[in-house]
Amino acid sequence: MVLWALLWVLAAATAPPAHALGAAQLAVVINTADPLSVRIGEYYARARHIPARNVARVSFGYHRSVMAADEFVALKLSIDQQLPASIEAYALTWTRPYRVDCMSITSAFAFGFDTGYCATGCEGTRLSRYFDSDSAAPFSDLRVRPAMSLAAANFEQAQGLIERGIRADGSAPRGSAYLLYGADPRRDVRAARYADAALLSAGRLRVATLQAAALRGQGDVMFYFVGAARVPGIDSNHFLPGAVADHLTSYGGALTDSTQMSSLHWLEGGATASYGTVVEPCNMATKFPMPALLISRYLAGESVLEAYWKSVAMPGQGLFIGEPLAAPYRRAQDTNR
Repeated sequence: MVLWALLWVLAAATAPPAHALGAAQLAVVINTADPLSVRIGEYYARARHIPARNVARVSFGYHRSVMAADEFVALKLSIDQQLPASIEAYALTWTRPYRVDCMSITSAFAFGFDTGYCATGCEGTRLSRYFDSDSAAPFSDLRVRPAMSLAAANFEQAQGLIERGIRADGSAPRGSAYLLYGADPRRDVRAARYADAALLSAGRLRVATLQAAALRGQGDVMFYFVGAARVPGIDSNHFLPGAVADHLTSYGGALTDSTQMSSLHWLEGGATASYGTVVEPCNMATKFPMPALLISRYLAGESVLEAYWKSVAMPGQGLFIGEPLAAPYRRAQDTNR
């Protein structure tokens, strides 16, 4: 494993610059029945200079967590009929519903509703074609349109999230990656691969592997990964623009009605993107982001949507939330526009 990681670093050092997805390839999807979705979507389209032709408007009930599969299929058809063929990814502008039957709503948008991406109990699902892919055009190359939800409890939180993503672009922060373990062995399944993150970061940021239940009082957080049902003290830290954080647990993606900590708390605490599962995944590491992959692809200049999606082998039950175009390690000339 160490030899493989070293070869990856050497290849990355000589590879051409990555091309991050840009505004021209991103669709903004607005639910006109949800006033908050309308406000977020219209603000985001203006702030990110999304072309008007890339904005799709539909109407559906939003006072619920789960959408039925047949309703989703009809909804997605209506959305795609409104959009140009050049669309490579989606930005969803609502918090609920966050699930389509047995899939997360971001994965249902990416793959279409498909029970192959579902599981009952401790079983694997279909692998993502986009996992660890070098594609900068996922739909053109792989017939996958990855999605991320601009989820927020109110407009002020959504506005702050969007502004953090924009401030992140090209900022090349010298922050730290905090990889925690030891407080919850059942949820520590990613810790065995933490050492890869330090190697793949190639000295571009500090990687701190800590035996601790939570991080407190740190002022340079760029990455924060932990296994826990709840994470105390999030807002005692300072997250740099573009920061990524998530906790491996069963229902972090159940944004509004989880029995555990909602992934929304990471965004409320200052992170720019997060991830959580919406259906019981068991503690299968393949259903959660691999920190080393996420960090290395983000450092290579990919947007947070691309880097996050490419780090999860089985994302069918997982929900991606945040500001999708944030690309702190991207050079201006490396953006697809």
